[in-house]
Amino acid sequence: MIDTGGIEPESEDIILSQMREQANLAITMADVIVFVTDIKQGITAADREIALMLKRSKKPIVLVCNKADNFGKDKEDAYEFYNLGLGDPYPISATNALGIGDVLDKIYENFPEKMEEEEEENITKVAIIRKTKCR
Repeated sequence: MIDTGGIEPESEDIILSQMREQANLAITMADVIVFVTDIKQGITAADREIALMLKRSKKPIVLVCNKADNFGKDKEDAYEFYNLGLGDPYPISATNALGIGDVLDKIYENFPEKMEEEEEENITKVAIIRKTKCR
């Protein structure tokens, strides 16, 4: 599992550009991509750019909308994220551990079937992609 630490698609900052390189490497290596957004912020321009980048990878993407701390009310705010074209958004509250099980189930559904190759080659790889200030 690789947590990229965030992506800023248009930044010229040396650290942020290196984080973008790490994210691109993680996307290339991953079998499943988990894209973490901020449900409180709604869709941002960076979210749209990242979504386009992830779609080009043609890998399974699990769209997670974090910070749904008031799960009943915030859950409805996730509908906006359908506009990213990445499938069903999964509202979660990392702080309160709400919705995590559904996300794990979806990630597991996207794992590749076991192959009869070397054990090391048979390891499923997951990349977690988010913006830099999504915590």
